[in-house]
Amino acid sequence: MQTNGQSSLELRIQRSQPQLNDRRRRLVQAILENAEESCFLSSRALARRHGVDPSTIVRTVQALGYGGFSGFATDLRGHFLRALTPYSVLQAGASRDLDLRDRVRHSLHEDLERVRTLQSGLSPDQVIGVARQIHRARRIVVVGVDLAASLSWFLAYGLTALGFDAEAPTGSAGNLLHHVRFLTRTDLLIAISFRKCLKETVDAARLAHRNRVPTFGITDNGDGPLGRHCDRYLAVSIESSSITGSYVAPMATLNAILVACTHLKPKRSLAALRNTREEYLSGARWFQEEPARPASNRVQPVVASHRPRVRRRPVVGRP
Repeated sequence: MQTNGQSSLELRIQRSQPQLNDRRRRLVQAILENAEESCFLSSRALARRHGVDPSTIVRTVQALGYGGFSGFATDLRGHFLRALTPYSVLQAGASRDLDLRDRVRHSLHEDLERVRTLQSGLSPDQVIGVARQIHRARRIVVVGVDLAASLSWFLAYGLTALGFDAEAPTGSAGNLLHHVRFLTRTDLLIAISFRKCLKETVDAARLAHRNRVPTFGITDNGDGPLGRHCDRYLAVSIESSSITGSYVAPMATLNAILVACTHLKPKRSLAALRNTREEYLSGARWFQEEPARPASNRVQPVVASHRPRVRRRPVVGRP
């Protein structure tokens, strides 16, 4: 849960102040300040990192209201991801002594790992559930702002090609909300945003939810704003050493959704795509080289003469 920009962990710390003595407050503050290093450590490793006994970590976690260390670790990772900025990502990467070629290889390896994690963690039934919801909807609005606008446009384009009434509105926040405001219970809003989640996207999801419009979120954390304000969601990681985050896994997710939509009712999909078949086979949309002109029809270049010009003297005395 997040309120007024605070993470779930920050809210627990605020509520648990009476149960924390000075030593525990300092320990919790040190863990938060070093969340990048602490969020993936075990309780024993975390105790060694901060020079305390493992039992101190356990008792501190319990004083915050957690039943065990795993719940604390999950919220700590969520707190860390919310604090990421392009600057902090670059700062962390720049501190590592790596050759530039190794950085490129590392980036590709990260993307590959994101897809592998998605493959092992994403349930096909979840994707099929989204596809069924899309098929039931009269109209679909896909909301994505900033970098996520590319994802929303891609999904809306694919759905439109399959014959769905889908759009990904762009422009100002007002224009976005205008498209959402007139959705009904027979429509569907798909919201895409990650980490802290952008305000315009969350506002659109909240407005649709308030009007009882079915909502579906694509985000990286179920405890984040979209996970809480959408009826259902898919959790997809964008963790990366790139300042933009990695959109490889979200794109793979959207491809899976389009495949499910296509084959859920293949006859319907074939009927929709039949109209574009001729255009794809031979149409003006494809680039074609112009045929070369025959040599006889080519215009011969004009060669300037370099012969000196002779100035004629006027003949005097003749009429």
